[in-house]
Amino acid sequence: MSLPFYQRSHQHYDFSYRNKDLRTTVSHYQHEKKRSAIYTQGSTAYSSRSSAAHRQEAEAFRQASAASFQQQASQYALSSDVSRKAASAYDYGSSHGLTDSSLLLDDYSSKLSPKPKRAKHSLLSGEEKENLPSDYMVPIFSGRQKHVSGITDTEEERIKEAAAYIAQRNLLASEEGITTSKQSTASKQSTASKQSMASKQSTASKQSMTSKQSTASRQSTASKQSVVSKQATSTLQQEETFEKKSRKVAIREKAECLSLRKTLEETEAYHAKLNEDHLLHAPEFIIKPRSHTVWEKENVKLHCSIAGWPEPRVTWYKNQVPINVHANPGKYIIESRYGMHTLEINACDFEDTAQYRASAMNVKGELSAYASVVVKRYKGEFDETRFHAGVSTMPLSFAVTPYGYASKFEIHFDDKFDVSFGREGETMSLGCRVVITPEIKHFQPEIQWYRNGVPLSPSKWVQTLWSGERATLTFSHLNKEDEGLYTIRVRMGEYYEQYSAYVFVRDADAEIEGAPAAPLDVKCLEANKDYIIISWKQPAVDGGSPILGYFIDKCEVGTDNWSQCNDTPVKFARFPVTGLIEGRSYIFRVRAVNKTGIGFPSRVSEPVAALDPAEKARLKSRPSAPWTGQIIVTEEEPSEGIVPGPPTDLSVTEATRSYVVLSWKPPRQRGHEGIMYFVEKCEAGTENWQRVNTELPVKSPRFALFDLAEGKSYCFRVRCSNSAGVGEPSDATEVTVVGDKLDIPKAPGKIIPSRNTDTSVVVSWEESTDAKELVGYYIEASIAGSGKWEPCNNNPVKGSRFTCHGLVTGQSYIFRVRAVNAAGLSEYSQDSEAIEVKAAIAPPSPPHDITCLESFRDSMVLGWKQPDKIGGAEITGYYVNYREVIDGVPGKWREANVKAVSEEAYKISNLKENVVYQFQVAAMNMAGLGAPSAVSECFKCEEWTIAVPGPPHSLKCSEVRKDSLVLQWKPPVHSGRTPVTGYFVDLKEAKAKEDQWRGLNEAAIKNVYLKVRGLKEGVSYVFRVRAINQAGVGKPSDLAGPVVAETRPGTKEVVVNVDDDGVISLNFECDQMTPKSEFTWSKDYVSTEDSPRLEVESKGNKTKMTFKDLGMDDLGLYSCDVTDTDGIASSYLIDEEELKRLLALSHEHKFPTVPVKSELAVEILEKGQVRFWMQAEKLSGNAKVNYIFNEKEIFEGPKYKMHIDRNTGIIEMFMEKLQDEDEGTYTFQLQDGKATNHSTVVLIGDVFKKLQKEAEFQRQEWIRKQGPHFAEYLSWEVTGECNVLLKCKVANIKKETHIVWYKDEREISVDEKHDFKDGICTLLITEFSKKDAGIYEVILKDDRGKDKSRLKLVDEAFKELMTEVCKKIALSATDLKIQSTAEGIRLYSFVTYYVEDLKVNWSHNGAAIRYSDRVKTGVTGEQIWLQINEPTPNDKGKYVMELFDGKTGHQKTVDLSGQAYEEAYAEFQRLK
Repeated sequence: MSLPFYQRSHQHYDFSYRNKDLRTTVSHYQHEKKRSAIYTQGSTAYSSRSSAAHRQEAEAFRQASAASFQQQASQYALSSDVSRKAASAYDYGSSHGLTDSSLLLDDYSSKLSPKPKRAKHSLLSGEEKENLPSDYMVPIFSGRQKHVSGITDTEEERIKEAAAYIAQRNLLASEEGITTSKQSTASKQSTASKQSMASKQSTASKQSMTSKQSTASRQSTASKQSVVSKQATSTLQQEETFEKKSRKVAIREKAECLSLRKTLEETEAYHAKLNEDHLLHAPEFIIKPRSHTVWEKENVKLHCSIAGWPEPRVTWYKNQVPINVHANPGKYIIESRYGMHTLEINACDFEDTAQYRASAMNVKGELSAYASVVVKRYKGEFDETRFHAGVSTMPLSFAVTPYGYASKFEIHFDDKFDVSFGREGETMSLGCRVVITPEIKHFQPEIQWYRNGVPLSPSKWVQTLWSGERATLTFSHLNKEDEGLYTIRVRMGEYYEQYSAYVFVRDADAEIEGAPAAPLDVKCLEANKDYIIISWKQPAVDGGSPILGYFIDKCEVGTDNWSQCNDTPVKFARFPVTGLIEGRSYIFRVRAVNKTGIGFPSRVSEPVAALDPAEKARLKSRPSAPWTGQIIVTEEEPSEGIVPGPPTDLSVTEATRSYVVLSWKPPRQRGHEGIMYFVEKCEAGTENWQRVNTELPVKSPRFALFDLAEGKSYCFRVRCSNSAGVGEPSDATEVTVVGDKLDIPKAPGKIIPSRNTDTSVVVSWEESTDAKELVGYYIEASIAGSGKWEPCNNNPVKGSRFTCHGLVTGQSYIFRVRAVNAAGLSEYSQDSEAIEVKAAIAPPSPPHDITCLESFRDSMVLGWKQPDKIGGAEITGYYVNYREVIDGVPGKWREANVKAVSEEAYKISNLKENVVYQFQVAAMNMAGLGAPSAVSECFKCEEWTIAVPGPPHSLKCSEVRKDSLVLQWKPPVHSGRTPVTGYFVDLKEAKAKEDQWRGLNEAAIKNVYLKVRGLKEGVSYVFRVRAINQAGVGKPSDLAGPVVAETRPGTKEVVVNVDDDGVISLNFECDQMTPKSEFTWSKDYVSTEDSPRLEVESKGNKTKMTFKDLGMDDLGLYSCDVTDTDGIASSYLIDEEELKRLLALSHEHKFPTVPVKSELAVEILEKGQVRFWMQAEKLSGNAKVNYIFNEKEIFEGPKYKMHIDRNTGIIEMFMEKLQDEDEGTYTFQLQDGKATNHSTVVLIGDVFKKLQKEAEFQRQEWIRKQGPHFAEYLSWEVTGECNVLLKCKVANIKKETHIVWYKDEREISVDEKHDFKDGICTLLITEFSKKDAGIYEVILKDDRGKDKSRLKLVDEAFKELMTEVCKKIALSATDLKIQSTAEGIRLYSFVTYYVEDLKVNWSHNGAAIRYSDRVKTGVTGEQIWLQINEPTPNDKGKYVMELFDGKTGHQKTVDLSGQAYEEAYAEFQRLK
């Protein structure tokens, strides 16, 4: 079952969708088919034949009629065998709807369609043409549905048909003898008898046998023969032989038949699935289940139709619980047939009211559809017993209680999620506890999550959970697409409540600092066979430099191989991806790039298939029922084709600077075969048309063109093509200018921020005018004056209003907005006005602790404490109400004041003496009047006759530390008969008894504050204050505290600072401020608000008090309190000593010097330039430098180049060349604001001459290096083979550079040409000796210049080299060996080679050997030896050979004694 040639180069069309088992089945069938060729020999397609076969059949029939009876009998026997073999071929071919060409035998596999009469244009690529056999033309096939006798629609009839065929086959096999024809030499199967068939063509015949005794005349009318080859007539007349079939042959044929049938059945099951409708795709509901409302005891049936491949598995759920048909037999009936799935609910009752879900799942994904069933009950038929019987689930759309229908559900959210901030790649959970009253068991609410108003469904990115009390939304991997307003909606029957909060997703930290952030929302806009258009949203963060464009990556679904789609970045946020394989699914991602690098990729898109929309719709809409018919595709007689007409309605649907998209309609005149398209272009105003897609024709009526010159004008046209030729072109499009047709939107206007909460600001703006395809807006915020901008959102928002969260309380921010569409991001809007982050104001809370400070006959003085919450704005006043209380019965409330009072005390007049009153107080701010306080206790209006003062009030603790605090109070309203002269402060531990009060001051203090010292860390204290006058000590005040003596984390102190201008200031910072907090400065705890000697500036959580002219009048204790906090404050004491220190430091700052890190220095640069430089510690933007030479200022010009790097503080001056007139003194004078400094260098005499010489040398060196030159000069090296290698390293060479070696000014001929590999040039000198001494020189030269290097190897240099050579030779010596000769015993060793400079010394038993005629040494080639003639026992012992290289001796040792001597001596005797 080999593929046609036009599918071999596109095996993905078939094999990529086969699983391993199916491919194995096909291979097994192909193997079996070759084995069973005898059964199919002589037959072509049983069910259909070509017109050529019919003509040949008529000719064969005419010749057969003229033959003799004997020949007809032989023909009959042969036909029986042919019929049996043809049936086997038919059993395969008709079962699978294959064409005739699918059943060609081995002998005829090379027989192809005849060549047409006239040549036709081929649409094949070059690669496909190479795979074609010679003299072959692509056949044009037309498919038609053909019902053939013997092809049945039901399985039962197929079985019957197969049984009939087996019976017929067995009948023929049971004959005593069968005929076999001689087969062609091309057939690979051998038989026992000679075969007379010489033709290579098989005969497809159709016989209807009614009797084995049919005559020749009945054969001519009852059978129908088709002869493919003209040689068939002569073949049938050849001699035939008969043979007896053995039992073994019959059994083998039956076994092969069973094996073939099993293979065919498996292949049939495979081909039933192999059709284009079964391309892998996720489930999709063609028909969704519909909701129903029925009466009790009625039946209801839910239907749905689902498409998908592999065929989806469908599960039915009731209220999210799978339905088990076995748990309630007869209650539910679930059926699935031909893609239609049903759930039938019998005898519905009230418990069946629920939400039902059909879930379809396959390997590509899961999809659900919902339907509700409501079961109605007749009035008065509510069965309470069934309710209490323990119902597992209750309907979602009814509010049912054990007492009937609930009138209303109350839904509350506790422990709610707040505005959340995450980062890309992190996990996050949003959740809240849901409280529903009345609570009904088994009745679950419907929980639905939304993002920006769009319902969320569980996916791989987000999961939902309902535990029965708490609803949770979990993000497994945050992306910027997840940013938005999240809403949870809880529905209970007809009632629902919802809660919302924003989720912000910040960009992940870039791998490359300065790289842009990841794009987002990658989607497919359009898909067809030839390309898929991808769109995305630009990121808010560009990394600090403009985004140059975007790279698009693709990945085939099911693989992990990502490939980049575009070579150059595209700026437009849409791009057509080409080079896709038709029918396959892909996912995409996008990466942004700027000059720094490439950022992270975006989240991958949803999978999309490369198919035309019409093809997708057809695949989705076609039912998934099994195919029961057969389509027989036959090869038509080659005929004259129809050249297609021109396409119509050609237009440019999209044009950018990177690509142009064309769209057209197919021609009306196109014939019966498929067509392809060629796209042509030409520049406007010319007729020079060029074909764009020369290599690969376009399959679909849409095409994307790339590589067009931006700004140029083009026209386009399209031609159609088929086998008949290429048609006329379509009408050309209008002139199209290559460039972005979509303009970047204009900047938004009128940015208005407004307060929201203590960490957020609402920003509104005017939308961009004339903006097309607007994606949304990005908002950025910056702390006023910082110049650093941060994004407020990473997902573009639509509309003209956005709430920016995550701001710092008390800081002032400015905002800006820019719009974004596919063309890019607009310019920034103008910056908004600065706004301080504070909560929007609200009325204050009620005051508390109302007390009577003084009482008269007809008036009373009340005091109270400020509200705990002032509503975000200062309290502007208080209103007091009072009422009489007679016999315990309160009267009506009356207003005590019409105009608000600003103090926390008020005198109420016109009261009645000896009458009891109650009071309440309300505070007011800019937002309005707050709620009144709780009613005070009863106070009696009567004259106080006491002479002592009343109690002090408004006690406050501040500056709390681990061992101290400051207590402040206000004087009493009632001073007694005489003025208050002082105060006493008492304290005790909070848990101590009343008798444990102790005084802190023995003498009364006149101040209304006291710093309490000596406290114990961690102990809680309370305080009270008593006033004193001449009459005595009055009543104690209300208690202050309890206060714990501790230094809280983050506590900060007032810090003194002297700036660069000598200005002295006190600074304080608080990190625990509330939106209502303010800084208040005081001197000796008296407000300094109106002091002319001080200036206070507060910004955010910092405040500064500046002294205008610090002097003796400013001595004192300065404190800073933070209002609306738990006593946060700090103080700083300026006494006379501190005053002197600060004044001295101020003077130093007023007249500063520029600190210098490095003094002025001189250095020579590579080109011989002279660099004068120095470095200051730091320089401001206003720093200036004057350059002085010999007391005259010099300026930048041709001779001098000056440069200042204010970031590093480096100051430089460059001179190209030092000349004699440049000798002198150089000075750099620095001025940075008020600070000054200078540095000098003297270049006179020898110092100048040395520097001048060095500069000239460096200049010459630079000139030398402009051409080929030596990076490392000649040197030598002794190799391991004891050869000498001369080497040097060269640079700046090219192909034309030559290198020449010289010795003693004579050129050395080098066998091999230098390739300059690794820039190393070498000259190898083998067996180096004295003759190689001399002066070696190597010269590099080309058209840019030349350079040379010399190496002297004479005298001491030669000796040093020879020493190293001798050392290498000595180290190469082998161990001493013993050899017996006819003259005696020889000791020897081999070296690499020998030179005279290597000294050889021999010793015996530690004594030097005296050489004689009997004992002598020598060198033969590479062998160094010691010959001992006529050895004697005295020659036994240890021998040492020492090789002296001139510096070191190297020894080799051998022991000539014992057995070694005996063996050597014996061998000597034998040789002698």
